Amino acid sequence: MTDKPRAVDPEETPGSVAGESGTPADSTGDGAESAAGLVEETEVMVDEVSSTVTESPSDGAPVVDAPARPADGGPAAPLGAELEALRAELEERTRDLQRVSAEYANYRKRVERDRALVGEQATGAVLTALLPILDDLDRAREHGDLVGPFGTVAEQLTTALGKFGLTVFGEQGDPFDPTRHEAVAHQTSAEVSEPTCVQVMRRGYQLGERLLRPAMVAVADPE
Repeated sequence: MTDKPRAVDPEETPGSVAGESGTPADSTGDGAESAAGLVEETEVMVDEVSSTVTESPSDGAPVVDAPARPADGGPAAPLGAELEALRAELEERTRDLQRVSAEYANYRKRVERDRALVGEQATGAVLTALLPILDDLDRAREHGDLVGPFGTVAEQLTTALGKFGLTVFGEQGDPFDPTRHEAVAHQTSAEVSEPTCVQVMRRGYQLGERLLRPAMVAVADPE
């Protein structure tokens, strides 16, 4: 038997018709739930992206985490080689500076030594020119002529020359020293045990350690 189609009442709502035909009446509610699920998934994705981006405390610009440096030290290798090269260059420059400093110190010592030598030579030349005058004063002293004002002047001259480093040597009874004495006469004597200066004809002078003139003496040798 064939069912007759039922007439549709115009006053019936689409929902009632759908309910009768087996279609769920709350399809609008299911759509809202799906939209809410999409919103939640979108918020989760936004949170994940935000976790990788932080705000800079200074200017507020976003700072993205830098990728980790490779463990094999690839980018650091050129920096290490450059650092070693700079250290080697620094050591070389330091050695050069030390060598130059040592050379300059030696140069200063040599200049000071040469300057002192030149000054000593100049002083020695002047004093050597005055030695004949000192010889005349010695002869006048032996004859007793250095008295009164003349004797005072002679003593002042001797003292002034001594301030320049002039020293006199050569006295009777001194042991004979061929480096400082000039022997002009020899004799033998039982009173000496070694060569001895028994007479001084002319005294000797020296400036510091430099010999200006040897003493002229007569030497007595032991018998």
